Amino acid sequence: MTEERAVTALQDVSVTVQQGGFLTLLGPSGCGKSTLLRVIADILPPSAGECRVLGTSPAEARRNRQIGFVFQDAALLPWRTALDNVRLPLEVGGRPKLPPGARTPEELLALVGLAGWEKARPHELSGGMRQRVAIARALLGGPRLLLMDEPFGALDEITRDRLNEELLRVWRETGTTVVFVTHSIQEAAFLGQQVLVMAARPGRVRALVPVDLPEPRHLGLRETPAFVALAAQLRTALEGC
Repeated sequence: MTEERAVTALQDVSVTVQQGGFLTLLGPSGCGKSTLLRVIADILPPSAGECRVLGTSPAEARRNRQIGFVFQDAALLPWRTALDNVRLPLEVGGRPKLPPGARTPEELLALVGLAGWEKARPHELSGGMRQRVAIARALLGGPRLLLMDEPFGALDEITRDRLNEELLRVWRETGTTVVFVTHSIQEAAFLGQQVLVMAARPGRVRALVPVDLPEPRHLGLRETPAFVALAAQLRTALEGC
């Protein structure tokens, strides 16, 4: 709702993400990408329809800590070290212990390439490093689903490219299902196994495009004819959104 009228943020959106898959959401501002992510995460309740997460309701999945969320801003506590920021979920919600076999905060920092930076505070870290801390924090406890809302959108192109490659490495190593929101055609094509193209007013599915690119992916892939053709297909799907 706005002060003047009701706004339909999403309409007739239906998509299934395979366990362990990587889905990118691509579309213009105002098409409901972030709203959809928040419905999945049980941050916003849907006014109609149903959302199922890992075979249960979003609320149940959230209570069971099966969902991790990385926001556009790293949202780190400035007075805490990188390691203490990753540990934060253990101090809230009444679950101070990690489940058996889960990676420790130290191991997660190493996983995202920040071994040796455990004692650094956010102001001592670059923007890309702060987002790595946020990813490590979201992975604490071994969630089965990782939701990412334009986590690299504010970073310079060089850092963004590097983190795209590193995110794919983390995804392969953890086996976590990822749903990733972006405005970038190249980022959506490079990261996703599928790209959900959304149109605006109201937010709805324009196309679900499968990505058939070789694995593992490296940045040089973006110069290949197959990648260029995929980017062109996505650009065409976005026309008129």
